[in-house]
Amino acid sequence: VSPFFPRTSQLNQSQEWRRWGGKLAATQYELHHENEYFAIRTKAALLDITPLYKYLIEGPETQGFLDRLVTRNIEICKVGQVMYTPWCDEYGKVIDDGTVQRLSEHKFRITSAEPNLEWLQYNATGMDLTISDDSVATAALALQGPNSRAILNTTANDSLDSLKFFWMMDTKFGDIPVSISRTGYTGDLGFEIWLDPKDALSVWDLLLEKGKPYGITPTGLQALDIARIEAGLILLDVDYISSRHATIETRKSSPYELGLGWAVKMQKKDFIGKQALQREVAG
Repeated sequence: VSPFFPRTSQLNQSQEWRRWGGKLAATQYELHHENEYFAIRTKAALLDITPLYKYLIEGPETQGFLDRLVTRNIEICKVGQVMYTPWCDEYGKVIDDGTVQRLSEHKFRITSAEPNLEWLQYNATGMDLTISDDSVATAALALQGPNSRAILNTTANDSLDSLKFFWMMDTKFGDIPVSISRTGYTGDLGFEIWLDPKDALSVWDLLLEKGKPYGITPTGLQALDIARIEAGLILLDVDYISSRHATIETRKSSPYELGLGWAVKMQKKDFIGKQALQREVAG
């Protein structure tokens, strides 16, 4: 279970759960998702996103490896920057999509909807880097909604006023170290908080306490789904099928078919699926 489960399980009045990444995630906390949805849009919603698959990749060749793996241009990703990207098979069909966080010069974290460790390791053969599964080692919360920044400013030791969209910073809640990225899955102002699982309950309690005057609301996946759809953000196994699992060729999708053409950087020297995508563009 998630390290936040001792709190989420007690708060979940509906006792409706969804399986996500081998963990239980609340579908909704109240008997109806309306309050949680409106918290995303008018106040602040707190979501446990620990079940996301997370991988740490570090070593001298990490930047080059990721640049060849995904469609975005990782060469221009600066330390502290986050990039959303799909990645394809050699036929230009999308395997998964997620974010790449540049934590330091030679250290990155990549998030995904599905397990991707085997794919990462297969493509890293012989390269000077290490890949580790960070899914359990790092807990994560999303704080989404117009009041999210104000809550974090009252909680964190540093101001978040200058944190730009798709960038991240290290700070502390008192003496608890956290990383905060200005990212989310709602299309609203929002942040994601990355932390050590041993601090999970302290951080959850602290945010609920500090966020009370701002209408902070524990929120489940049902409300998140509505916000995601309104924002036009795609979800694996709902809006598309991974090319690894589609049994019929026509059910596989290219980034262009998913509206992700903007994330395909054809001027890059090479990446997996580039030649197939060039043929698709040439039509």
